[in-house]
Amino acid sequence: MYPAITPTLCDLTVADYAAILELWRHAGLPVRAEGRDAPEAFARQMASGIQRVIGLRDGERLVAVAVLTHDGRKGWINRLAVDPVYRRRGLAQTLIAEAERWFTEAVGLEIWAALLEAENHTSQALFDDLGYRRGNIVYVSKRTRAGA
Repeated sequence: MYPAITPTLCDLTVADYAAILELWRHAGLPVRAEGRDAPEAFARQMASGIQRVIGLRDGERLVAVAVLTHDGRKGWINRLAVDPVYRRRGLAQTLIAEAERWFTEAVGLEIWAALLEAENHTSQALFDDLGYRRGNIVYVSKRTRAGA
């Protein structure tokens, strides 16, 4: 069994950028440090007013993170990552619950969504368990450059 922890929910800032990228990498998320995840891109996204980055800390250590965004009508849970050492302890559920609370109470949204990689069965099961339903959406994107 895992040792008990009492994670602390926190809002993350540009000052937490390095720890966020380190956690994403450790958790196996792709990082485009020269593109959309570059320091200046992250700072610009944080200053936009439509993004909130939340995390969970075990003491000083960042152990889980999620990027919350919205377009004024739908909230998006992005880049959810939990340190592999801390998985299966409910940390992802805690971040999703905070995302839903924020989208509802602070932003006034009634729809929340997440895009999941087709091969990420663990995340699919997590969102299924939390009442999210899969739709018939085809995701398309166009990029100005490969690292974007």
